[in-house]
Amino acid sequence: MTYPTPHDTLSDMFELAPVSLWVEDFSALRQLFAQWRSAGVTDLRAWLKSDPRRVAECSARIRVLQVNRRTLELFEARDLAHLVANLDQVFRDDMHDQHLEELLQLWEGATRYSSQTVNYTLSGRRLDIQLNAFVLPGHEQTWDRVLFSVEDLSDRLRAERKLHASEQYTRGLFAHSPVSLWVEDFSTVRSLLSMLREQGISDFSTFLRVHPEFIDRCMQEIRVLDVNQQTLSMVGADDKSHLLRNLQHVFRDDMRVHFADQLIDLWNGKLTQQREVINYSLGGQPIHAHMQFAVMPGHEHDWALVLVSLTDITARKKAEAYLEYLGNHDVLTGLRNRTFFADEINRLERKDAWPVSVIMLDLNGLKAVNDELGHAAGDTLLRRAGEVLGKSVDKPQVAARVGGDEFVLLLPDTDTTGAQALNQRLLELIDLNNQFHQSPRLSFSTGIATCMPGERLEAAVNRADQQMYAEKRAFYEQLDVNRRQS
Repeated sequence: MTYPTPHDTLSDMFELAPVSLWVEDFSALRQLFAQWRSAGVTDLRAWLKSDPRRVAECSARIRVLQVNRRTLELFEARDLAHLVANLDQVFRDDMHDQHLEELLQLWEGATRYSSQTVNYTLSGRRLDIQLNAFVLPGHEQTWDRVLFSVEDLSDRLRAERKLHASEQYTRGLFAHSPVSLWVEDFSTVRSLLSMLREQGISDFSTFLRVHPEFIDRCMQEIRVLDVNQQTLSMVGADDKSHLLRNLQHVFRDDMRVHFADQLIDLWNGKLTQQREVINYSLGGQPIHAHMQFAVMPGHEHDWALVLVSLTDITARKKAEAYLEYLGNHDVLTGLRNRTFFADEINRLERKDAWPVSVIMLDLNGLKAVNDELGHAAGDTLLRRAGEVLGKSVDKPQVAARVGGDEFVLLLPDTDTTGAQALNQRLLELIDLNNQFHQSPRLSFSTGIATCMPGERLEAAVNRADQQMYAEKRAFYEQLDVNRRQS
């Protein structure tokens, strides 16, 4: 039996190595460096940059002595001669700047160096490579044997570039989303909820009603990790740090009610939620928002990564509130309207809030004001009536305009004595109003009735109506007498 010699073994290892290996002769390059040093060159970088042809001259001094099989496969060469004959296609374009850096290391005396650079196959395909070079032991004085290993990084770098582009794209979507986005850490909130379960708490909703301070504690334990530009604009923050320093001004007051519902859903295992909430800008203005909340995949066990989106619906809520206001208010006087009055009658009868008193009022002289001074003056008189009647009642009492010049005060839990006292206070307010405005004078014809248990409220309204009309007839009869006497 014969055994391979150590030389044969090393040769096989070189030939069959899974990475590209090159053996090159740099002795002529070393001689060129020596010539330049003798000529007084000390700054090689400036020397090479002053004439790019000098880098090419350095490359021309390097001889490829041997490559392995993996090198031929990688660079698509038939054999060493084929590869050497086409080295100008392998070493070109992007590699020149890096090659200059390699030459500088050799100039400074390095016997090994590494770099990440670019080569090309003979078919023109770009190769991103990791290059490792070292002068073989015993050849440090001649550089006639330099070993290079070339690792193809193309697939890995391509994947990294693709991943980076994807991350940039995702980051761009987050940063420039037209809705407010928050990345938050709810892990401490989860720990607090787990602690309650361990203590035997089962009715979480009741627990929150008894211990509202737990809601505040959970709000304080939310850690905001990131926000986007729309969030900063929405809350009026200069930048992210400005917002993070002032979160207590954003998460407060009316937000607690919605956050309590959010905690209850989390307690019940609902890790994706949506609801309408209230936050606040740093200037103190309430922000009505549609919130979408989701624990991110992979964090169901710790809630350490939560995405919250807030769509500002403040304008919509204001519009809804205004439409609701229009549906229940008289726009001219600001009082409740006939629709609300009818609904309130039904509600009070269901509530059984006896006794309920009713004061019916008719504005005296509105037609004469309209005819003699114009409808603008009439509208002003109506607004004065609304101002006085509105100030005469307190919730749950109601002042409403139920006709052109007809008004009503609806007084739950008020007996006849209370109604008479309120009517007296109303007369005083009317007198103050007339002292301020003088003309035309504000006055009402009134009727008062009290509804007792067992009686329909509509009957009391009718009785007050009849009294009011009787007083109105008396007012105009007296006015007619005064005119004839004049």
